Amino acid sequence: MGESRKAFAADSDVQLRTHIGGQALIEGIMMRGRYNWAVAVREPGGAIYTEEHDLASGRAKNSWMYWPVIRGCTAFVESLALGFKALGISSEHAYEWDEDEDGVDDGKKSGGMGALMTLSMIVGIVLGIVIFVVLPAALSNLVLGEASMNSVAWNIFDGIVRVAIFILYIWLISLMKDIRRMFSYHGAEHKTIACYEAGDPLTVENVRKYTRFHPRCGTSFLILVVIVSVFLYSVLPWGSIGLRGLFKLLLLPLVMGISYELLKWCGRSDNIATRIIRQPGIWVQHLTVFEPDDSMIEVAIAAVTPVLPETPEEGKW
Repeated sequence: MGESRKAFAADSDVQLRTHIGGQALIEGIMMRGRYNWAVAVREPGGAIYTEEHDLASGRAKNSWMYWPVIRGCTAFVESLALGFKALGISSEHAYEWDEDEDGVDDGKKSGGMGALMTLSMIVGIVLGIVIFVVLPAALSNLVLGEASMNSVAWNIFDGIVRVAIFILYIWLISLMKDIRRMFSYHGAEHKTIACYEAGDPLTVENVRKYTRFHPRCGTSFLILVVIVSVFLYSVLPWGSIGLRGLFKLLLLPLVMGISYELLKWCGRSDNIATRIIRQPGIWVQHLTVFEPDDSMIEVAIAAVTPVLPETPEEGKW
């Protein structure tokens, strides 16, 4: 594996193009490679629990799902499903169940946690539609008037309000203690991937010196989705608020597809255009990616090790 890392370091064009990605969890990290994914969680006793799974791909049966633009929606759905599974694993091992005190076994408790997470996701989707679709439209009508709904100015104002609400939301949740800790694991994830992509051995000392910001971060993808939607929605004609909300939802896959292609381009190239495109995402990462401590970096290394490719060629994104 050391030779693979040296090969990555020797090829500067590969350093920002590896297939390794991840997600911060409850007291842990999920790392995803090309063929498998792994979870590492810091247990209450201090030990690191790791779990590895093969990564199923539908490319062979449904190759059209991986065409440009369409593959952005495919990647989003796959990441959402994988992240949900990883969160379930971390919730089982990050907390100490008191089964002896209440007589409820771990299986029932983890099942209840899964149901709670499902309900939370559904509620989150509904709230997201209200906060990021309905509320901006209502505020735009309040400021500019419903009669101007089809004007470019109305649509641009609506988009600016959406961006502002998104940033405010991120900032507010970052003030919560548990979320801040998860965002620190997010930093450990980024720094570990950056260390690997630079070709350095994965040690705590080496990882610590790398930046916590990364051009392929999920935060950058989300802010790209918001920005692309501003440009796309601002030039399209609309009818009522109801039709506006419906068409925004119908166009969301296209917005995500375009955003994914931009993110992919920014991850594979480094020029003036890509630096400009990814800069808003880097700015927002100041709210979602915090510096980790050494124990978090240890978890990140434990999570990424099982998914590292055998050769640099396998790791290209």
